[in-house]
Amino acid sequence: MTELENAIRLRRTFAIISHPDAGKTTLTEKLLLYGGAIHLAGSVKARRAARHATSDWMKLEQERGISVTSSVMQFEYDGYHVNLLDTPGHEDFSEDTYRTLVAADSAVMLLDNRRGVEERTRQLFDVCKKRRIPIFTFVNKCDRAGEDPLKLISDVEADLAIKCHPVTWPIFRDGTFVGVYDRRRALIHLFSRDEEHGAHRAEVKVGSLDSKELHALLGPESHAQLVHDITLLDEAGHPFDHDELLAGELSPVFFGSALTNFGLEPFLKEFLELAPPPLPRESTIGTIQPTDPAFTGFVFKIQANMDPKHRDRVAFVRVCSGKFEAGMQVNHVRTGKPLRLSAPQQFMARERTAITEAWPGDVIGVMDRGVLRIGDTLSNDGDLEFQGIPRFPPEHFARVIVKDPMRRKQLDTGLRQLTEEGAAQVFFTSGTDTTSPTPIVGAVGLLQFDVMLFRLETEYGVPCRFEPFAGRYPRWVVGPVEDIERVARGQGTTLLFDAKGNPLLLFQDAWALRWAQDKEKTITFLETAP
Repeated sequence: MTELENAIRLRRTFAIISHPDAGKTTLTEKLLLYGGAIHLAGSVKARRAARHATSDWMKLEQERGISVTSSVMQFEYDGYHVNLLDTPGHEDFSEDTYRTLVAADSAVMLLDNRRGVEERTRQLFDVCKKRRIPIFTFVNKCDRAGEDPLKLISDVEADLAIKCHPVTWPIFRDGTFVGVYDRRRALIHLFSRDEEHGAHRAEVKVGSLDSKELHALLGPESHAQLVHDITLLDEAGHPFDHDELLAGELSPVFFGSALTNFGLEPFLKEFLELAPPPLPRESTIGTIQPTDPAFTGFVFKIQANMDPKHRDRVAFVRVCSGKFEAGMQVNHVRTGKPLRLSAPQQFMARERTAITEAWPGDVIGVMDRGVLRIGDTLSNDGDLEFQGIPRFPPEHFARVIVKDPMRRKQLDTGLRQLTEEGAAQVFFTSGTDTTSPTPIVGAVGLLQFDVMLFRLETEYGVPCRFEPFAGRYPRWVVGPVEDIERVARGQGTTLLFDAKGNPLLLFQDAWALRWAQDKEKTITFLETAP
């Protein structure tokens, strides 16, 4: 086995998807704890806690107890090199989440044991399904009363049209969650509670189903119920099929509690064994295998000011094939120019470690001076381009009102960088004047406006406010200028221009948009920028 093949075999790159408040950031933190990347797990909700969650590095995330940006965390466990991509749970940050999923080889779908599949979970599951991403299911919060596990699995299968195979099964004693049974290894894991609320690894006793010690700890009723459940699953449940897992047709299911750490280690061990290594990627010249010797990768995220003291800008690159080496020169396919990738880093949220090499599946950060864009392909193998980075039209618009007009230069810098990150889209009322006193920002979700305001003030020193701007239905337009301007004079329609000068018609209601699309034959209407 070559060095490249061995590195690929040991890589796992995955994202966690869930509805808000299902415990995604807590699960992320606990996986880092078990992976040895941190030694004390932080709190997500407690605003005055001694530690905040590692993945929630932005001050706004710590204040609100939510994740508003995707994070990259890398650690090693049991010989595997793990790239964990934490994504925002809130639907207002769908763009960031969808782009991160493009960089993942598998996904962990996190469910609340009371609520099962919720709307946001369903949306993200559909994205994974379309991309044929293998999906693992972790049923969280089993430390509190919830749905019957058999009913929950049945509901997941019916709701998402996917087969479920429980790999671990919850064990209850007197209604209290005390452990899990690992069906693949035929082992019982019984956990001990402590007063530290999961800050450290849970103490566990491991033994077989017929172990006298564990039988005594469980009690006759709980033991009999466990034997009954396992027999029922063996006889009536879906058998495990690895090919169906890789095709996204079967989901291995795990039960646990991220808060107390119960069930975390059995899940992590089984997941790393079952999850796929780095997968082939489709490009404009065909399928790129991770074992191809030439380096290729693509940019899926850009983040400015992770280190506010240095005003840095980091491009996150998913390595797709070959070996990456620090300082190597690659072809920046979009511009056709050579680009030297210097000072590469790996991440633990905002904490960084300099690296000298990386392999398929790894996510590296490279310092960027404004050259790279989301979706850019970097290659030592010709002019291929990777596809599938989604773009979304904004659904909400607002005028930017600067409190201090003398800070206009800083505002323009902030808006430009937020646009390049994909965190905002900026528009102007003139195609030639991008210095108009009131630029207009567009966002997919309203919560993005709060993040923009926060970052403009804290990172760029520009206190400002947003005024709602009428319009919910934007379309970029291509066609004769006189026809576009004529349509813009219609009631409830506004002509705007993006940062590149491309015209956009903003309609106040869906009826006006449909009417224009049906009537205007010389204009092409596009949902995203040309």
